[in-house]
Amino acid sequence: MIKDTKIAVLIDGDNIPSKYISEMMEEIAKYGTPTIKRIYGDWTKPHLSKWKNVLLENAITPIQQYGYTTGKNATDSAMIIDAMDILYSEKVNGFCLVSSDSDFTKLATRLREAAMVVYGMGEKKTPNPFIVACDKFIYLEILANDEDNDKGVKSGKKKKENLYNITPKVIKLLQNSVDDAADEDGWAFLGDVGSLILKKQPNFDSRNFGFSKLTPLFKSLGENFEIEQRDQANARFKLIYVKNK
Repeated sequence: MIKDTKIAVLIDGDNIPSKYISEMMEEIAKYGTPTIKRIYGDWTKPHLSKWKNVLLENAITPIQQYGYTTGKNATDSAMIIDAMDILYSEKVNGFCLVSSDSDFTKLATRLREAAMVVYGMGEKKTPNPFIVACDKFIYLEILANDEDNDKGVKSGKKKKENLYNITPKVIKLLQNSVDDAADEDGWAFLGDVGSLILKKQPNFDSRNFGFSKLTPLFKSLGENFEIEQRDQANARFKLIYVKNK
């Protein structure tokens, strides 16, 4: 993750519920600075009225796009055109495309071809082609889960279900990634493993399985993996290494 990455955040207002906005902006800030923030939609339509209250709070610029033709999504076209204009302006080095629509697959691919880092955000219903076209894809449901889980701990309420279960297929992905990143003794630095997993599966996130970080996810699979903490000189934090059993 590059801390000084300047990110253009482009939101498909017709496709994303406004209830995710706070958690979404907090998540984006983990990957860089959102210097351009725009949301697209036909603001004359009643279903977008909920967005109006949160736009000023988050300094997001609404872009009006009328639906000129029935059955055609003018919002998608406006977003794509703006993205290309921003790309050529050279004002950012990353994009966050917020939509659950596969229509942005080609846009994500084109931006990555131009050496932009592309983060995708959308609901679990997002088609796989758009997901794999991004460097990293985050499901909005897990951001809402994070907040609800914190409240649940304080209030004693039951946490929401995880988006996915840890299946043999998931374990195989982890094992193969450890093998691919391992040294001659079979040990792999967990940071390298995490980066490799994302390259193979951009929507992989430990939070999908109910874990805040990758380390506790691996620790929960103690029958499959060994975990080792190693001291590093002049540093407060220990390095985490993992090995297949």
